[in-house]
Amino acid sequence: MDEPAQHDTPIFQRIKDFLLAQIGAGAWQEGDVIPSEQALVKQFGVSRMTVNRAVRELTAAGVLTRRQGAGTYVAPQKYQATLLEIKSIADEVRARGHAHRSALQLLERAKAGELLGKAFDLPPGHELFHSVIVHFENGVPIQVEDRWVNPLCAPAYMEQDFSHSTPNEYLMRAAPLQAATYSIEALVPPREVADMLAMDARQPCLVLKRQTQSAGRVASLATMWHPGHRYQFGGSVPAGAML
Repeated sequence: MDEPAQHDTPIFQRIKDFLLAQIGAGAWQEGDVIPSEQALVKQFGVSRMTVNRAVRELTAAGVLTRRQGAGTYVAPQKYQATLLEIKSIADEVRARGHAHRSALQLLERAKAGELLGKAFDLPPGHELFHSVIVHFENGVPIQVEDRWVNPLCAPAYMEQDFSHSTPNEYLMRAAPLQAATYSIEALVPPREVADMLAMDARQPCLVLKRQTQSAGRVASLATMWHPGHRYQFGGSVPAGAML
């Protein structure tokens, strides 16, 4: 695994990564108190100022919340409002009263090339996680999800059972959303994507490309292919948001 040597990572960032990893692994759930700053000082052998910076930055990112005189807790999930709400496709399907299932096509560790490394702000050769999953609604394929994930944000990604939960559901726990950017376009799918969606490769897909960030890092890059003839995007704009 080609990662930067540990001493190249600032100690406050290592503390942040440790806290995020514990939350992502489920050791600490929403509302749980985390170890005190004094306990973290002892664990990492660093100054109180260093620990305070790590906790302060995670608090500013909405991952943790401080209660005066009571300690620091795992914060409730907060999602940045966008015109396209970020939610699990499983929840979307179930909200329509339909049955969701998924089929894992690929789950691998891969080395970042120049373009992916740049997108994640990581050096080429750094390990990334990669998954390809087909999502079904009432037995009909409606999405191919091709996702790259930053192990620094979601270290337990490869251990997840994606037949019972979606990458989105895991990532919302492991790497609480700080920001997201996305684009939607119509594209003719590659043959392998068309085959997974059981559609004619000459028909267009609606393609959602989304980058998510957590605690100051790019957490994932996902490309989601939807058959244009049987899928549509919808959403709402809050009152007062229209100009």
